[in-house]
Amino acid sequence: MEDPRQRAIEEHIRGDAYAATLGAHIEAIGPGYSRVRLTVTQAMCNFHGTVHGGVIFGLGDIAFAAASNSRGQTAVALDVNISFLRPAFPGDVLVAEAQEQDLSGPIGLYDITVRREGDGQLIAQSQAVVYRKREWFVPE
Repeated sequence: MEDPRQRAIEEHIRGDAYAATLGAHIEAIGPGYSRVRLTVTQAMCNFHGTVHGGVIFGLGDIAFAAASNSRGQTAVALDVNISFLRPAFPGDVLVAEAQEQDLSGPIGLYDITVRREGDGQLIAQSQAVVYRKREWFVPE
């Protein structure tokens, strides 16, 4: 049986307007984890014909937000570092995964990867820090 509280958390997170605008689909949400998929369009490319770094960062940030808010407590980013490792191109399907590495009081540490679906090539890697506020968007 599905937990109504967890369903409410997931519905809240999946209502993200930026994810919808980008065309990103939040596929999985679990405690401290998320997976997000995006099909790249020509409109997402820079003047070199490769996916704009802002799109790649944004996809990872959507995954980070979903993972860090996955328990219903309001969490906000403190720091995100990203390394762009390979280009992506129109038609590529990119998959971002965020995984909680440490949760210590109000501070959480996350690893985020963005991979190309199909060949699994690592496109970008991020590490991010979140602060959990003393508020819940879905009460305990």
